[in-house]
Amino acid sequence: MSASKPQPAALGPTGIVVLADGSVFRGQGLGAEGDAVGEICFNTSMTGYQEILTDPSYAGQIITFTFPHIGNVGANAEDIETTGIAARGLILRAPITDPSNFRAEHHLDGWLKARNLVGISGIDTRALTRRIRDLGAPNGVIAHSADGNFDIDALVAKAKAWPGLEGMDLAIEVSCRQTYQWDQTRWALGQGYGVQSAPRFHVVALDFGIKRNILRCLASAGCKVTVLPGNASAEDVLRHKPDGVFLSNGPGDPAATGVYAVPTIKALVESGKPVFGICLGHQMLALALGGKTAKMERGHRGANHPVKDLETGKVEITSQNHGFCVVEETLPANVVRTHVSLFDGSNEGLKLTDKPVFSVQYHPEASPGPQDSHYLFERFVGLMEKAK
Repeated sequence: MSASKPQPAALGPTGIVVLADGSVFRGQGLGAEGDAVGEICFNTSMTGYQEILTDPSYAGQIITFTFPHIGNVGANAEDIETTGIAARGLILRAPITDPSNFRAEHHLDGWLKARNLVGISGIDTRALTRRIRDLGAPNGVIAHSADGNFDIDALVAKAKAWPGLEGMDLAIEVSCRQTYQWDQTRWALGQGYGVQSAPRFHVVALDFGIKRNILRCLASAGCKVTVLPGNASAEDVLRHKPDGVFLSNGPGDPAATGVYAVPTIKALVESGKPVFGICLGHQMLALALGGKTAKMERGHRGANHPVKDLETGKVEITSQNHGFCVVEETLPANVVRTHVSLFDGSNEGLKLTDKPVFSVQYHPEASPGPQDSHYLFERFVGLMEKAK
């Protein structure tokens, strides 16, 4: 394992978080030096920090980890959800924990430096989390400077000038640029990732910021997967002759991305092909069906969110990461609510009564998180099997 252990902290603060309202939190910088602006949110997951930081759905956001011990499993080349870094920064309570895991290849601090990601520790994350919970996710700047010199007024101005996620199309920034094929299956202890060599179905996935573990789950469910950029047309999708279409997760405002994606989704629904959407894909499917979406005050981000499946009565513990939601009362009569959040009653799933189309707000592929919802990939396969 490469060391890249952080140097002992300077006597004074070397890191700072500045909110648009002028609030200042001081601590010790970690990762890369520099600054980054974004929406400051919090995530309650107890593990999976590497997957979280590389989840494209976090584009434009600075993540406050409520779990205090981050870094104990180190970093490796397997636990990533996209090739680059998605989040803009991270905020921790305690300094990065030294790795103590047989899979660790790098110290987390060195891994952050190599990816130019700014972080800070020594922050009262409970106070910051309460502020987000009570007042909503603020815009802010995170900065790290070894000499501890910060221009507070300039950082406040930068935070105030950032337009925020509402109205922002970030999917276009994290989507792939060209079509590619995927056949890697889910990870297994002692074996690593496998390969799908005998697929039964062909799925075209529209990439709005897709996580690799979603692709692995589709492959493990017996699918050959062709991934297209999120701005692909319905004609682009259908010329691949798919058995089903997948609408991926992603960052930003669904209404902004929907400017180009919703017409495509409408045409795909009308085609009669089975359609499965997750997270941003769920929200844009709702828009394509005539519904509306709205910005949430604090969003859902963590790996312990209870969701009730209204068709079976079962409660699933789910992994979630979203700051927008579907406004349920705006959905048309042929749309049925299938899942509901037991935290706040918001919509977590829908399906059409007259077409093989369904979606969920949460992340059934987990990574990180519980695997209660993997059955949804089999449900998608069942729809494709029925349609053949």
